[in-house]
Amino acid sequence: MKKLDKPQLERLSQFRYQLRRFLRFSEDAALEAGLTLLQYQLLLHTQGIEGRNWASIGELAERLQAKPHGVVALVTRCEAAGLVTRKGNATDGRIVEVHLTPLGSQCLQQVALRHESELSNLARILVQASPTAREK
Repeated sequence: MKKLDKPQLERLSQFRYQLRRFLRFSEDAALEAGLTLLQYQLLLHTQGIEGRNWASIGELAERLQAKPHGVVALVTRCEAAGLVTRKGNATDGRIVEVHLTPLGSQCLQQVALRHESELSNLARILVQASPTAREK
């Protein structure tokens, strides 16, 4: 059985630590904006599909790594909060499109803007901790 050496374990530990710090920051930023972390992620992922400004339930389930029925419940809660609306797809009636409302867009921008500098910090730290960066 192959074993990781001490520097590899240190890098893995550092990665997990920095990832957890980022996730905690993200959760706190969402809560300060009056959102749960899952609500924020749902809002973000509606805008994360290239070439359009909505996402399907299936796409959201994949991005959230959740079951579709759980995503439907989350969308229902977000819809009740005025953050998203559902629309039937014009070309495929099986697809439900999830769109941001103006309030949802405002909340997303508020939280996402706070992530910019934190994400840059995380990227810098992870690059410094990578094996190739340590060899230079």
